[in-house]
Amino acid sequence: MIHGFNPPKRFLPYLSWREISALKDKENTVIVLPTGATEQHGPHLPCAVDTLICAGVVGAALHLLPDHVPAYAMSPITYGKSEEHLHFPGTMTLTGETLLATMNEIGESVYRAGFRKLLIVNGHGGQPQVMEMAAREMRLRHGDFIVIPGFTWRVPNAAGQYLSEKEKKLAMHAGHAETALIMALAPETVHMAYAVENYPPEFPSKLLSPDGRPACAWSARDFGPSGIIGNPLDATPEQGHAILDSLAKSWAQAITELHALTWAARTEPTWDKSHHDGFIQR
Repeated sequence: MIHGFNPPKRFLPYLSWREISALKDKENTVIVLPTGATEQHGPHLPCAVDTLICAGVVGAALHLLPDHVPAYAMSPITYGKSEEHLHFPGTMTLTGETLLATMNEIGESVYRAGFRKLLIVNGHGGQPQVMEMAAREMRLRHGDFIVIPGFTWRVPNAAGQYLSEKEKKLAMHAGHAETALIMALAPETVHMAYAVENYPPEFPSKLLSPDGRPACAWSARDFGPSGIIGNPLDATPEQGHAILDSLAKSWAQAITELHALTWAARTEPTWDKSHHDGFIQR
């Protein structure tokens, strides 16, 4: 069934329009939108890694929520802005403009249904700027809409305790943490016989990159033919379950806090890109 990792009772598409219309306190109900990608993740992991991780973490978090916190997951967005991986078969990419329009139009649908709190849990490191742009545009259009563009890994979690210092410094894609998490979420898709260690060279300018990570734009093939940027070889399912549990607890707490918080409602004219000067009175 399409609810995937989510508790069925917390999966918004399983509700009828009558049930959604009748929901109490929709203004403080948290709608969670997992946003992933379909792109190569080395020869040992599936192309669905980013979608599996954001959807799996959201589902695990919703399982932890107490009943008195109203929150629902939407179906994940499975395609993202993945041009940096387009040289590898299996990568399906949208342009930034298409993804931005998609996020805005889904957000408009959420708002039109009466919800006022939208949490985006993005699992792909190549598109946080698009999520931030979409959240800002939604806020400019609707002064009572709270839209948070989150990143799956940007909450407290246990991954760091398993990673080498080099992994923490230089890994970016299909490395230790992602491999361990997919071992927990979808073990049948992992083929460790094909896993290899592969790091990018340290960036030569300390001024432009104090930590040695690439400061310039890059594509995955810049760092070799495997598509891996990191070292997945030491990953284990046990580590993956521990990382998943820690991420789920943090996101459950974040959803709880978002449900409870208030934010300044705006009453001045709102913004509409279709209008010649950007602003219209509503």
